[in-house]
Amino acid sequence: MQVLRFKRLPENTDLPLPAYATDGAAGMDLRACLPGGAVTIQPGGIVLIPIGFAVELPPGTEMQIRPRSGLAIKHALLVPNSPGTVDSDFRGQVQVGILNAGQGAYTVNHGDRIAQAVIAPVLRPQIVEVSLLNTTDRGDMGFGSTGLS
Repeated sequence: MQVLRFKRLPENTDLPLPAYATDGAAGMDLRACLPGGAVTIQPGGIVLIPIGFAVELPPGTEMQIRPRSGLAIKHALLVPNSPGTVDSDFRGQVQVGILNAGQGAYTVNHGDRIAQAVIAPVLRPQIVEVSLLNTTDRGDMGFGSTGLS
C-alpha cells in the first residue's frame, strides 16, 4: 500500500486531513484554509484558495485537482485549469484556483470543501522526433469529426 504524506502548515491549526467521503470515492475532499476570514468570489472572478497542507506524493503519481460536482452544478464554481496538477516533486502549500462562472457572488468560508483531489499514475515515456506517425482510420480529423451522436 502506498502512503500519501500531508504536512500541516502553521496557519492550519484545525482542519482535518484531506479525506475520502465514502469507501468508493475516487477523490478526496480538499478544504479551504482561510483562518483570516471568508473570501467572496465575484461572478467571473478567480481566486487561489490554500488548503493548509503540503503533500508528498508517491513517485510516479500526480494529484489532480478537480471541481466538486455539487459546487459546479449548484453554484457554477469550477477549477479553471481542471484538472489542475500537483507534481510529485512539489513540496509547497497546495492551493486551488476557483472560478465563479455563476451569476452571483459566492463566499468560501474556512473549512468549506472546495475541490477534490484524485491521485493518478503518470507515464514518462522517452520523447523522440519522427518524420511519420502510424496511420489510423481517423487520421487527422479533429473536433467533431466522429459525429454529434
